[in-house]
Amino acid sequence: MLSKVRRCFRWLIGIILNILIVLVTIFIIIGIYYLFQIKILNKGYANLFGYTFFQVATGSMSDTIEIGDVIIVRITKEIEGNDIIVYKEEENYITHRLILKNGEELIAKGDANNSEDKPIKLEQVLGKVEIIIPKIGMWRDIIMTPEIIGLIIVVIVLLSFVFFYNKNGGKDE
Repeated sequence: MLSKVRRCFRWLIGIILNILIVLVTIFIIIGIYYLFQIKILNKGYANLFGYTFFQVATGSMSDTIEIGDVIIVRITKEIEGNDIIVYKEEENYITHRLILKNGEELIAKGDANNSEDKPIKLEQVLGKVEIIIPKIGMWRDIIMTPEIIGLIIVVIVLLSFVFFYNKNGGKDE
């Protein structure tokens, strides 16, 4: 009976470790792709299947989007009034609410700002915010450091050895 429980436990741990390995591998591939687009191609953002993400750095959209939140942006020019948009002004990406669309001229304003932004053109728009992930920016900064990623990989490998190799040095069946 104990050996059945042990086999079941090892099977369950094996499934969990395999899922973790797949997730870490996917995150590493996405991270490499992201860095390639940002650092090698010198783009201001990475296009991941028509989406990109940014960490919010200012409080101009407070109460809706806070400093440290991560926003997922669908890259599109199809925007309507009241959409939260991301547009490029000089070298900065700005996230504000679209309050007026008059043909090619757009007016946006931060929810926490007292005044409207200067008019922008539709060609400056990167896209519209689809998802706001509160307070994830701090955790993303911590987890995405090379030391933490390396530690996660080492822990997964060590757990694999602990649970799946017997004392004789061979793999358990």
